[in-house]
Amino acid sequence: MTAESAEIKKGRKFEQVLNGAREVFMRDGFEGASVDDIAKAAGVSKATLYSYFPDKRLLFSEVAKAECNRQADGAIAEIDIGAPVEVNLAAAARHLVGFFLSDFGAQVFRICISESHRFPDLGKRFYNSGPALVRERMIPVLKFYADKGELQIDDYELAVNQFAELCKSDLFVRKLCGLQNEFPEADVAHIIDGAVKMFMARYGAK
Repeated sequence: MTAESAEIKKGRKFEQVLNGAREVFMRDGFEGASVDDIAKAAGVSKATLYSYFPDKRLLFSEVAKAECNRQADGAIAEIDIGAPVEVNLAAAARHLVGFFLSDFGAQVFRICISESHRFPDLGKRFYNSGPALVRERMIPVLKFYADKGELQIDDYELAVNQFAELCKSDLFVRKLCGLQNEFPEADVAHIIDGAVKMFMARYGAK
């Protein structure tokens, strides 16, 4: 059974299982995470765990999806549609940069990259709950400002993809490579400010 074809069963202990799995995946990685350890961390039996998630890849992708949705919901909650576009771009950038530089974000990225060649469906599910979700949430916001005449965008998907990459800059690479785990607020603010200015230089109404 692949992670794509398996079905997720929701129930009373669903969140409990996800929280336990998140703890173990972040500590041991995908390959090192055992079903026994996940069940123990979640406080459930292996039978209960399998009843919710018959495939470990499905469980991992659901953990990543839940966190990506949480981050996206937080970003959308900060959107003030009456504010200038730069203000909302900065709010979105703070969430993106924060996720990229978090231990969870970096570990999820590492796991997906290392395992996707063996389990392509795992990589696909992560892409749909990560980069694709960012596009889904940001495009309506960009269209709103384009309709107001504040932005000029021909390809919205490309614009969002470019914005997300600007939010990674060198800090994300340093995090992934283990060169740096703590980032001064000034460095993070510099990346956010640069991403917004670069985006507006390309897509701001002339």
